[in-house]
Amino acid sequence: MNILLQLFISFATVGLVCVGGGYASMPLIQAEAIDKHAWMTMNEFVDIFTISQLTPGPIGINAATFVGSKVAGIPGSIAATAGFVFPSIIIVLFLGYLYYRYGNVGPVKGILNGLRPAVVGLIANAGIGILLLALWDKKDLPVDLAATNKIGFFIFILSWIAIRKKFGSIKTLIAAGILGLVLFSINGGI
Repeated sequence: MNILLQLFISFATVGLVCVGGGYASMPLIQAEAIDKHAWMTMNEFVDIFTISQLTPGPIGINAATFVGSKVAGIPGSIAATAGFVFPSIIIVLFLGYLYYRYGNVGPVKGILNGLRPAVVGLIANAGIGILLLALWDKKDLPVDLAATNKIGFFIFILSWIAIRKKFGSIKTLIAAGILGLVLFSINGGI
């Protein structure tokens, strides 16, 4: 199958079942890009996830664009992004029509209420997987606490506190990047 068609179909599949926002799409994109197609490694995916968080726009669309770019350049970016948004456009147009036409979409509300806990589970799974990789360079539990990346843990705690104190996502990410560079340099990494 043509790689552009593969990208479109893979990301259309993600876009079709992705409910709950961009973070909920990350485990689904991970499954397609790493597990199913082996288009990238987990480390590359985490880098793409990080870049997607830093760039303007929805994180899921940004991630699709970056994966597509890595796999097939600009045409791959276009195919993956178009695939990701296509189901949403169709579904939103259809649901908008139903809502406008009938006013009360009780069954759809019930379905969405049922999906919320599952979406939280997907987000938690992705977050824990990325945390394990960031702090222990592992994808799965158990981890060796003695092998914890101390700089990563320190930046994680400071970032968590900054977000809780409403420091702002962009400022937190910029500060974490600068702090990581400084601490990495001090430890002889550069």
